[in-house]
Amino acid sequence: KVPHRKYSQYYNDSLIKEYYMYAKEMTKQELDERTTGKKGLATLNVVIMVICCIIILENLLVLVAVCRNKKFHSAMFFFIGNLAFSDLLAGSAYIANIFLSGPRTFELVPVQWFIREGTAFIALAASVFSLLAIAIERYIAITKVKVYGSNKTCRMFLLIGACWVTSILLGGLPIIGWNCINNLSECSAVLPLYSKKYILFVVSIFSLILLSIVILYVRIYLIVRSSHQEATNSPAYALLKTVTIVLGVFIMCWLPAFTILLLDSSCRMKACPILSKADIFFGIATLNSALNPVIYTLRSKDMRKEFLRVLCCWGLLQSGRPADRCLVPLKSSSSLEHCTNKHEQQTTPIMQDCTTCV
Repeated sequence: KVPHRKYSQYYNDSLIKEYYMYAKEMTKQELDERTTGKKGLATLNVVIMVICCIIILENLLVLVAVCRNKKFHSAMFFFIGNLAFSDLLAGSAYIANIFLSGPRTFELVPVQWFIREGTAFIALAASVFSLLAIAIERYIAITKVKVYGSNKTCRMFLLIGACWVTSILLGGLPIIGWNCINNLSECSAVLPLYSKKYILFVVSIFSLILLSIVILYVRIYLIVRSSHQEATNSPAYALLKTVTIVLGVFIMCWLPAFTILLLDSSCRMKACPILSKADIFFGIATLNSALNPVIYTLRSKDMRKEFLRVLCCWGLLQSGRPADRCLVPLKSSSSLEHCTNKHEQQTTPIMQDCTTCV
């Protein structure tokens, strides 16, 4: 009966006002001001929307580049395409979130609110899990024999499938029932219909992912250093540079959001007024989706060439050559493709040449 009473509240059009007023510790007058406020976009939201548009365009460019060129139809580039797709969805979800925020929030019923927040959580979680999937693939690629053998497609789809199933499950838990409806004392100050325990659970999961990525890349670098290569060789240093960029950007973008969510699980709004600035921290986290294509694709010279070719085809780049030249395939395969072909029949672990492919 209790779950039934909770689900019956999902269409209560006055519940959001009640929970926002309690969780954010607002007076009736403050709530009325927020409810009747201007429905235009704040300056911060305009900036975030511009960033989201950039996220959508650059990740769309990655997807088009991977799809249209058969030389990029390899396992590693499919992982990059999956990351680009999740980042594209993250940008789209955040734009939708902005348009349904502010005074419009109080026009929603709880089920619509859960869909609004859950979609953003699913997209952002998929982006993070994609980073982990890439790290796992790279680790397997340098420790397993015949990495690019007949089992590569199966492993690729298993990792991509697990990424999305886990993300949907993680983002869908609140609408399934893990929320604070009928339990006001458990409500989050940042996301008033979410349970503090759920927020703590999400922070713990993302922290474990971060730790896992760190461990995997440290292991990769140690294996590279202990291989037949000299420690001062360029592949080892190139790998270290890539790992440093990936981890540095990941930590810089997500640590503020993790911190604000962790604080939210143990602090009330008036005791921790910084919680009212949570939108800024989530905006910083969204930046990770804009930077991922730069990190994972622009380090490939052939991918850069393909980007220019796609932009030429779209008419966004004046290259000074006929339009039909835009469709000319790459003369040489990318570095990742080269690694794949070169070691397809190899019977020893891949330590060399592919170590700079992240």
